[in-house]
Amino acid sequence: MYRMLFALPIFALMAWWASRGKPPLSRRDWLGIAWLGLTGYYLASFLDFAGLAHISASLERLILYLNPTLVMLLGLVLYKRRVSAGQLVGMAISYAGVVLVFGHEITLQGAGAAWGALLVFLSAISYAIYLVYSGEMVKRLGSLRLVGLATTVACLLCLLQFVLLKPLSAAAVAPEVLWLSLLNATLCTAVPVLMVMMAIERIGASLAAQTGMVGPISTILMGVVILGEPFTGWVVAGTVLVIAGIFVFTQAGRQAKL
Repeated sequence: MYRMLFALPIFALMAWWASRGKPPLSRRDWLGIAWLGLTGYYLASFLDFAGLAHISASLERLILYLNPTLVMLLGLVLYKRRVSAGQLVGMAISYAGVVLVFGHEITLQGAGAAWGALLVFLSAISYAIYLVYSGEMVKRLGSLRLVGLATTVACLLCLLQFVLLKPLSAAAVAPEVLWLSLLNATLCTAVPVLMVMMAIERIGASLAAQTGMVGPISTILMGVVILGEPFTGWVVAGTVLVIAGIFVFTQAGRQAKL
């Protein structure tokens, strides 16, 4: 709640600044902004955090690593974009890696791991929807205006969730929490969201999703170093398969455009 409370003025100011001198938004635009605010940050983050309560950060990141394949599938379903045989092979390799790590983890944690993996996979689908749909809207509205408005919606949804589900006494926290929330609101929320939208505007949703996959690998490593999660042979094998699959998928996608 505090993270999004502190981020709200930043995104609202961003939206106001980018909207100066621009024509007013249509009803269709407002509906699209509301949809992006729901799927892009609010729902994707909520499902991701809920899933992390049941599975390791390593498995969570491997599932999120499948994001480019989900963007491609949505592009196929929504915009009839062509899919090559090489991309399908890359997808198969990547999903095999996730299944390998998932199968090992479910033997250790039981049915809870299945529920957690499903929540994180739904989070990945939600974020893929955001990437695909924002790729179409950013051409009309511009990156700064769109990200400011859509994430303002996400901030308001997070605040509304707190008001509805938590007592007001839960807002009483230590000063350290407030400072960490301020850090999260700026460097971990406003800056990355803006950079992703600017990237989508310049290189497209698919390539932006592929480039953003540096994040999952770094999180796996930090999960081992900081959280002390085991980096077993199963995780290594699954990670290698997922990375190899995404590489094959990306290369096939580039060749298909030539």
